[in-house]
Amino acid sequence: MPMAFQFPVRIYWEDTDAGGIVFYANYLKFFERARTEWLRSLGLSQQQLREQTGGMFVVTDARLRYLRPARLDDQLIVTAQLEEKGRASLTIVQQALLNQEHMNPGETALLSEGTIRIGWVDSATLRPSRIPGHILEQLS
Repeated sequence: MPMAFQFPVRIYWEDTDAGGIVFYANYLKFFERARTEWLRSLGLSQQQLREQTGGMFVVTDARLRYLRPARLDDQLIVTAQLEEKGRASLTIVQQALLNQEHMNPGETALLSEGTIRIGWVDSATLRPSRIPGHILEQLS
């Protein structure tokens, strides 16, 4: 299996809750950004896909597990890796890792992990559709 795409995220005040830790729902935002940048790294801009094909990806299922909290000013590495490719959906495994490079080079700690399923829909009707072949090829 190829190495996971990595996207850096810094934790800002706005990401934290009253307890000073990252609000749990923000991990969904971090995962979304990493998936978007992963697709972009493969030459697949979501805006262009919608304009050129009339279709788009939407989240159909999200399962997350929280292991450790992230805090203000932490630097994270958020990953995205294709686990399964179907005709109308993709399953992506993702992790949010605390980057501990400043303490131990190359060391990370797993904070959250998830499995996200995205389906392809017609952007006008939002009805499920097949992912265009050229997009599936770029994901290989």
